[in-house]
Amino acid sequence: MKRILLPVGVAGLVAASLAVPANAAPKLGTSAKLATPAAAADTLEFWTADGGKNLKAAAPYGLEHARVPKHVSTGGPAADGKPGVVPAIGDEAKPTTTTKNVNLPKSAGRVFFTLGDSLYSCSASSIQSAYKNLVATAGHCAYDLESNASVVGHWVFIPGYYQGKTPWGVYVGKTAYTHYDFSVYEDIDRDFAFVTVYNGITWSEGKWKDVGRLGDNVGGLGFAYNQKVGQNVFVFGYPTAAHPDGDYTYTGSTMKWCYGKPVYPVAEKSVKAEEHLALRCSLTGGASGGPWIIKYSSTARKGYLNGVSSLGGDTDGNNRSDLITSPYFDGETYAVYKTAAPLWSGSIVKKDGTLGLTEVK
Repeated sequence: MKRILLPVGVAGLVAASLAVPANAAPKLGTSAKLATPAAAADTLEFWTADGGKNLKAAAPYGLEHARVPKHVSTGGPAADGKPGVVPAIGDEAKPTTTTKNVNLPKSAGRVFFTLGDSLYSCSASSIQSAYKNLVATAGHCAYDLESNASVVGHWVFIPGYYQGKTPWGVYVGKTAYTHYDFSVYEDIDRDFAFVTVYNGITWSEGKWKDVGRLGDNVGGLGFAYNQKVGQNVFVFGYPTAAHPDGDYTYTGSTMKWCYGKPVYPVAEKSVKAEEHLALRCSLTGGASGGPWIIKYSSTARKGYLNGVSSLGGDTDGNNRSDLITSPYFDGETYAVYKTAAPLWSGSIVKKDGTLGLTEVK
Protein backbone atom coordinates (compact mmCIF):
# COMPACT_ATOMS: atom_id res chain seq x y z
CA MET A 1 0.00 0.00 0.00
CA LYS A 2 1.38 3.39 -0.98
CA ARG A 3 1.08 5.98 1.77
CA ILE A 4 1.42 9.72 1.48
CA LEU A 5 4.53 10.63 3.49
CA LEU A 6 4.29 13.18 6.27
CA PRO A 7 7.81 14.53 6.85
CA VAL A 8 9.31 14.50 10.35
CA GLY A 9 9.75 17.98 11.78
CA VAL A 10 6.38 19.26 10.62
CA ALA A 11 3.05 19.32 12.37
CA GLY A 12 0.32 16.73 11.98
CA LEU A 13 -2.78 16.03 14.07
CA VAL A 14 -5.17 13.59 15.68
CA ALA A 15 -8.78 13.93 16.77
CA ALA A 16 -10.83 12.78 19.69
CA SER A 17 -14.02 14.78 19.48
CA LEU A 18 -15.57 17.68 17.69
CA ALA A 19 -17.60 19.29 20.43
CA VAL A 20 -19.60 22.43 21.04
CA PRO A 21 -20.07 23.25 24.75
CA ALA A 22 -23.18 24.76 26.25
CA ASN A 23 -22.19 27.88 28.18
CA ALA A 24 -24.06 30.91 29.40
CA ALA A 25 -23.86 34.56 28.30
CA PRO A 26 -23.88 33.81 25.42
CA LYS A 27 -24.70 30.16 24.93
CA LEU A 28 -22.06 28.65 22.67
CA GLY A 29 -23.52 25.33 21.60
CA THR A 30 -23.79 21.66 22.36
CA SER A 31 -21.13 18.95 22.55
CA ALA A 32 -20.74 15.88 20.36
CA LYS A 33 -17.99 13.28 20.30
CA LEU A 34 -16.16 12.63 17.03
CA ALA A 35 -13.59 9.97 17.92
CA THR A 36 -11.51 8.66 20.79
CA PRO A 37 -7.70 8.97 20.75
CA ALA A 38 -7.58 5.28 19.87
CA ALA A 39 -9.56 6.03 16.69
CA ALA A 40 -6.95 8.53 15.48
CA ALA A 41 -5.09 5.85 13.52
CA ASP A 42 -8.23 5.11 11.51
CA THR A 43 -8.69 8.80 10.72
CA LEU A 44 -5.09 9.23 9.60
CA GLU A 45 -5.13 5.98 7.65
CA PHE A 46 -8.32 7.10 5.90
CA TRP A 47 -6.64 10.20 4.46
CA THR A 48 -3.01 9.11 4.02
CA ALA A 49 -3.37 5.58 2.62
CA ASP A 50 -2.76 4.89 -1.07
CA GLY A 51 -0.75 8.05 -1.62
CA GLY A 52 -3.45 10.32 -0.22
CA LYS A 53 -6.06 9.00 -2.65
CA ASN A 54 -8.98 10.27 -0.55
CA LEU A 55 -7.46 13.74 -0.23
CA LYS A 56 -7.41 14.05 -4.00
CA ALA A 57 -10.96 12.72 -4.33
CA ALA A 58 -12.56 15.18 -1.88
CA ALA A 59 -15.17 17.50 -3.38
CA PRO A 60 -15.78 21.11 -2.28
CA TYR A 61 -18.51 21.38 0.31
CA GLY A 62 -21.18 23.27 -1.59
CA LEU A 63 -23.15 25.33 0.91
CA GLU A 64 -21.35 28.55 0.06
CA HIS A 65 -22.51 28.70 -3.56
CA ALA A 66 -25.91 27.06 -3.21
CA ARG A 67 -27.55 30.51 -2.91
CA VAL A 68 -26.34 33.96 -3.92
CA PRO A 69 -26.32 36.68 -1.23
CA LYS A 70 -27.48 40.17 -2.19
CA HIS A 71 -26.26 43.61 -1.15
CA VAL A 72 -28.98 45.40 0.81
CA SER A 73 -29.23 49.08 1.70
CA THR A 74 -30.26 48.96 5.35
CA GLY A 75 -29.15 47.23 8.51
CA GLY A 76 -25.89 45.36 8.63
CA PRO A 77 -23.29 44.25 11.13
CA ALA A 78 -22.44 46.41 14.10
CA ALA A 79 -19.94 46.16 16.92
CA ASP A 80 -21.40 45.04 20.25
CA GLY A 81 -18.54 46.50 22.30
CA LYS A 82 -15.08 47.99 22.09
CA PRO A 83 -12.72 46.78 19.34
CA GLY A 84 -10.26 44.13 20.45
CA VAL A 85 -7.27 42.23 19.08
CA VAL A 86 -5.22 39.20 20.09
CA PRO A 87 -1.66 39.25 18.64
CA ALA A 88 -0.43 36.57 16.26
CA ILE A 89 1.94 33.84 17.46
CA GLY A 90 5.46 35.29 17.67
CA ASP A 91 4.35 38.72 16.50
CA GLU A 92 7.20 41.00 17.53
CA ALA A 93 6.24 43.92 15.27
CA LYS A 94 3.08 45.48 13.92
CA PRO A 95 1.96 43.81 10.69
CA THR A 96 2.01 46.00 7.59
CA THR A 97 0.91 45.64 3.98
CA THR A 98 3.65 47.67 2.28
CA THR A 99 5.40 44.81 0.48
CA LYS A 100 4.68 44.51 -3.25
CA ASN A 101 4.66 40.71 -3.29
CA VAL A 102 1.98 38.60 -1.62
CA ASN A 103 3.58 35.74 0.25
CA LEU A 104 1.04 33.12 1.26
CA PRO A 105 0.49 32.53 5.00
CA LYS A 106 1.95 29.32 6.39
CA SER A 107 -0.98 29.22 8.79
CA ALA A 108 -3.63 28.71 6.08
CA GLY A 109 -4.54 25.31 4.65
CA ARG A 110 -7.23 22.84 3.65
CA VAL A 111 -9.75 21.00 5.79
CA PHE A 112 -10.96 17.54 4.79
CA PHE A 113 -13.93 15.72 6.30
CA THR A 114 -16.65 13.19 5.58
CA LEU A 115 -20.44 13.28 5.60
CA GLY A 116 -21.64 9.72 5.35
CA ASP A 117 -19.74 8.16 2.44
CA SER A 118 -18.96 11.51 0.80
CA LEU A 119 -15.56 13.23 0.96
CA TYR A 120 -15.40 17.02 1.23
CA SER A 121 -12.91 19.87 1.56
CA CYS A 122 -12.92 23.41 2.93
CA SER A 123 -10.26 25.93 3.94
CA ALA A 124 -9.03 27.06 7.38
CA SER A 125 -6.18 28.67 9.31
CA SER A 126 -4.11 28.28 12.46
CA ILE A 127 -4.86 30.94 15.07
CA GLN A 128 -3.30 32.14 18.33
CA SER A 129 -4.14 30.09 21.43
CA ALA A 130 -2.60 29.23 24.80
CA TYR A 131 -1.32 25.83 23.63
CA LYS A 132 -0.84 26.70 19.94
CA ASN A 133 -3.43 24.11 18.94
CA LEU A 134 -6.36 26.01 17.45
CA VAL A 135 -7.81 26.20 13.91
CA ALA A 136 -10.44 28.65 12.64
CA THR A 137 -12.85 27.72 9.84
CA ALA A 138 -16.48 28.09 8.78
CA GLY A 139 -19.08 26.50 11.03
CA HIS A 140 -20.49 24.49 8.10
CA CYS A 141 -17.00 22.96 7.65
CA ALA A 142 -17.25 21.34 11.09
CA TYR A 143 -20.98 20.92 11.72
CA ASP A 144 -23.35 18.91 9.52
CA LEU A 145 -26.10 21.34 8.56
CA GLU A 146 -27.59 19.03 5.94
CA SER A 147 -28.72 16.38 8.42
CA ASN A 148 -28.40 18.45 11.60
CA ALA A 149 -26.45 15.48 12.96
CA SER A 150 -23.95 17.56 14.92
CA VAL A 151 -20.37 17.18 13.74
CA VAL A 152 -18.77 15.91 10.55
CA GLY A 153 -16.46 12.87 10.42
CA HIS A 154 -12.74 12.29 9.77
CA TRP A 155 -11.93 15.99 10.22
CA VAL A 156 -8.32 16.93 9.41
CA PHE A 157 -6.44 20.16 8.72
CA ILE A 158 -3.43 20.35 6.38
CA PRO A 159 -1.63 23.71 6.56
CA GLY A 160 0.15 24.75 3.38
CA TYR A 161 -1.43 21.99 1.29
CA TYR A 162 0.19 22.09 -2.16
CA GLN A 163 -0.53 19.78 -5.08
CA GLY A 164 -1.25 16.83 -2.82
CA LYS A 165 1.75 17.46 -0.57
CA THR A 166 1.55 18.07 3.17
CA PRO A 167 4.60 20.25 3.94
CA TRP A 168 3.77 20.70 7.63
CA GLY A 169 1.85 17.52 8.28
CA VAL A 170 -1.75 16.49 8.83
CA TYR A 171 -3.82 17.67 11.81
CA VAL A 172 -6.90 15.81 12.98
CA GLY A 173 -9.51 17.77 14.94
CA LYS A 174 -10.18 17.12 18.63
CA THR A 175 -12.97 19.53 19.63
CA ALA A 176 -14.91 22.16 17.66
CA TYR A 177 -16.62 25.19 19.14
CA THR A 178 -19.46 26.98 17.38
CA HIS A 179 -22.00 29.60 18.37
CA TYR A 180 -25.22 28.30 19.91
CA ASP A 181 -27.34 30.06 17.27
CA PHE A 182 -25.43 28.29 14.50
CA SER A 183 -25.53 24.75 15.87
CA VAL A 184 -29.14 24.98 17.11
CA TYR A 185 -30.83 27.43 14.71
CA GLU A 186 -28.46 27.15 11.72
CA ASP A 187 -27.92 30.91 11.80
CA ILE A 188 -25.37 31.61 9.04
CA ASP A 189 -24.60 35.00 10.61
CA ARG A 190 -22.69 32.80 13.08
CA ASP A 191 -21.01 30.58 10.47
CA PHE A 192 -17.64 30.15 12.20
CA ALA A 193 -15.93 27.42 14.21
CA PHE A 194 -12.78 27.07 16.30
CA VAL A 195 -11.29 23.57 16.37
CA THR A 196 -8.67 22.36 18.86
CA VAL A 197 -6.18 19.76 17.65
CA TYR A 198 -3.73 17.34 19.22
CA ASN A 199 0.03 17.50 18.78
CA GLY A 200 1.09 16.81 15.22
CA ILE A 201 1.52 13.29 13.96
CA THR A 202 3.51 11.97 11.03
CA TRP A 203 4.17 8.49 9.66
CA SER A 204 7.86 7.60 9.52
CA GLU A 205 9.84 4.36 9.56
CA GLY A 206 6.74 2.26 10.02
CA LYS A 207 5.22 4.09 12.98
CA TRP A 208 3.47 7.28 14.02
CA LYS A 209 5.60 10.10 15.44
CA ASP A 210 4.68 13.18 17.46
CA VAL A 211 6.05 16.26 15.67
CA GLY A 212 4.84 19.00 18.00
CA ARG A 213 2.18 21.64 18.20
CA LEU A 214 0.48 23.29 15.23
CA GLY A 215 1.44 26.84 16.19
CA ASP A 216 5.08 25.90 16.76
CA ASN A 217 5.25 24.57 13.21
CA VAL A 218 3.28 27.12 11.16
CA GLY A 219 2.55 29.98 13.55
CA GLY A 220 -0.92 31.35 14.04
CA LEU A 221 -2.88 34.46 13.09
CA GLY A 222 -3.96 37.05 15.60
CA PHE A 223 -7.67 37.59 16.25
CA ALA A 224 -9.62 40.84 15.78
CA TYR A 225 -13.25 41.58 16.65
CA ASN A 226 -15.62 44.56 16.78
CA GLN A 227 -13.53 46.19 14.08
CA LYS A 228 -14.60 49.07 11.86
CA VAL A 229 -16.24 47.67 8.73
CA GLY A 230 -14.59 48.48 5.41
CA GLN A 231 -10.92 47.85 6.17
CA ASN A 232 -8.89 46.31 3.37
CA VAL A 233 -8.69 42.56 3.75
CA PHE A 234 -6.83 39.60 2.26
CA VAL A 235 -8.88 36.43 1.76
CA PHE A 236 -7.05 33.12 1.32
CA GLY A 237 -8.47 29.73 0.45
CA TYR A 238 -8.47 26.62 -1.71
CA PRO A 239 -11.25 26.96 -4.31
CA THR A 240 -12.04 23.63 -5.92
CA ALA A 241 -15.48 23.87 -7.53
CA ALA A 242 -16.24 24.94 -11.08
CA HIS A 243 -17.75 28.31 -11.87
CA PRO A 244 -21.50 28.21 -12.60
CA ASP A 245 -20.70 27.93 -16.33
CA GLY A 246 -18.82 24.67 -15.69
CA ASP A 247 -15.30 26.06 -16.07
CA TYR A 248 -12.87 24.47 -13.63
CA THR A 249 -10.54 27.45 -13.20
CA TYR A 250 -9.44 26.08 -9.83
CA THR A 251 -8.49 22.57 -8.73
CA GLY A 252 -7.91 22.96 -4.98
CA SER A 253 -4.29 21.93 -5.39
CA THR A 254 -2.91 25.39 -4.57
CA MET A 255 -3.85 28.31 -2.33
CA LYS A 256 -5.46 31.37 -3.95
CA TRP A 257 -6.24 34.85 -2.65
CA CYS A 258 -8.32 37.98 -3.12
CA TYR A 259 -7.82 41.51 -1.77
CA GLY A 260 -10.05 44.51 -1.36
CA LYS A 261 -12.46 46.51 0.76
CA PRO A 262 -15.61 44.60 1.80
CA VAL A 263 -19.10 45.92 1.18
CA TYR A 264 -21.90 45.49 3.71
CA PRO A 265 -24.40 44.37 4.53
CA VAL A 266 -25.22 41.43 2.28
CA ALA A 267 -28.09 39.08 3.00
CA GLU A 268 -29.46 35.70 2.00
CA LYS A 269 -32.48 35.15 4.21
CA SER A 270 -33.17 31.61 2.98
CA VAL A 271 -30.11 30.51 4.97
CA LYS A 272 -30.55 33.05 7.80
CA ALA A 273 -27.74 35.32 6.68
CA GLU A 274 -28.63 38.97 7.21
CA GLU A 275 -25.43 40.66 8.40
CA HIS A 276 -22.56 39.39 6.25
CA LEU A 277 -19.63 41.31 4.82
CA ALA A 278 -18.88 40.69 1.13
CA LEU A 279 -15.84 41.01 -1.10
CA ARG A 280 -15.66 41.03 -4.89
CA CYS A 281 -13.75 37.79 -5.41
CA SER A 282 -13.81 34.90 -7.89
CA LEU A 283 -13.01 32.10 -5.42
CA THR A 284 -15.40 29.16 -5.83
CA GLY A 285 -16.60 26.33 -3.58
CA GLY A 286 -13.90 24.85 -1.37
CA ALA A 287 -12.74 28.29 -0.22
CA SER A 288 -15.23 28.16 2.67
CA GLY A 289 -13.57 28.65 6.04
CA GLY A 290 -10.56 30.42 4.57
CA PRO A 291 -9.22 33.34 6.62
CA TRP A 292 -10.14 37.01 6.12
CA ILE A 293 -7.03 38.82 7.35
CA ILE A 294 -6.68 42.52 8.14
CA LYS A 295 -3.30 44.26 8.53
CA TYR A 296 -1.62 41.35 6.77
CA SER A 297 2.18 41.48 6.57
CA SER A 298 3.39 39.65 3.49
CA THR A 299 6.91 39.70 4.94
CA ALA A 300 5.98 38.14 8.29
CA ARG A 301 3.03 36.23 6.74
CA LYS A 302 0.92 37.30 9.71
CA GLY A 303 -2.06 39.45 10.45
CA TYR A 304 -5.36 39.42 12.31
CA LEU A 305 -8.16 36.99 11.53
CA ASN A 306 -11.31 39.09 11.14
CA GLY A 307 -13.60 36.71 9.25
CA VAL A 308 -13.94 33.35 7.49
CA SER A 309 -15.39 32.69 4.04
CA SER A 310 -18.99 31.54 4.21
CA LEU A 311 -21.28 32.23 1.20
CA GLY A 312 -20.65 33.30 -2.38
CA GLY A 313 -21.59 32.94 -6.01
CA ASP A 314 -22.53 34.74 -9.22
CA THR A 315 -24.26 38.07 -8.56
CA ASP A 316 -24.36 39.57 -12.07
CA GLY A 317 -25.75 36.59 -13.99
CA ASN A 318 -22.71 35.90 -16.19
CA ASN A 319 -22.20 32.39 -14.77
CA ARG A 320 -18.90 33.29 -13.07
CA SER A 321 -18.43 33.42 -9.30
CA ASP A 322 -17.75 37.01 -8.30
CA LEU A 323 -18.55 37.42 -4.60
CA ILE A 324 -17.59 35.81 -1.30
CA THR A 325 -18.90 36.65 2.18
CA SER A 326 -18.00 36.36 5.87
CA PRO A 327 -19.94 36.73 9.11
CA TYR A 328 -19.02 39.84 11.11
CA PHE A 329 -16.71 39.05 14.04
CA ASP A 330 -18.14 40.73 17.15
CA GLY A 331 -17.94 40.19 20.90
CA GLU A 332 -19.92 36.96 20.72
CA THR A 333 -17.44 35.59 18.17
CA TYR A 334 -14.70 36.48 20.64
CA ALA A 335 -16.61 34.68 23.42
CA VAL A 336 -16.61 31.45 21.39
CA TYR A 337 -12.93 31.92 20.50
CA LYS A 338 -12.06 32.67 24.15
CA THR A 339 -13.70 29.42 25.24
CA ALA A 340 -11.56 27.36 22.84
CA ALA A 341 -8.29 29.31 23.04
CA PRO A 342 -7.10 28.23 26.53
CA LEU A 343 -7.81 24.51 26.11
CA TRP A 344 -5.07 21.90 26.01
CA SER A 345 -4.84 18.95 23.64
CA GLY A 346 -1.47 17.26 24.24
CA SER A 347 0.09 14.23 22.62
CA ILE A 348 -1.50 10.89 21.77
CA VAL A 349 1.54 9.13 20.31
CA LYS A 350 2.98 6.48 22.61
CA LYS A 351 6.68 5.63 22.78
CA ASP A 352 6.12 2.49 20.71
CA GLY A 353 4.59 4.54 17.87
CA THR A 354 0.99 3.51 18.52
CA LEU A 355 -1.78 5.98 19.26
CA GLY A 356 -3.60 6.53 22.50
CA LEU A 357 -3.88 8.89 25.44
CA THR A 358 -0.37 9.54 26.79
CA GLU A 359 -0.86 12.61 28.99
CA VAL A 360 -3.57 13.98 31.22
CA LYS A 361 -3.79 17.64 32.22
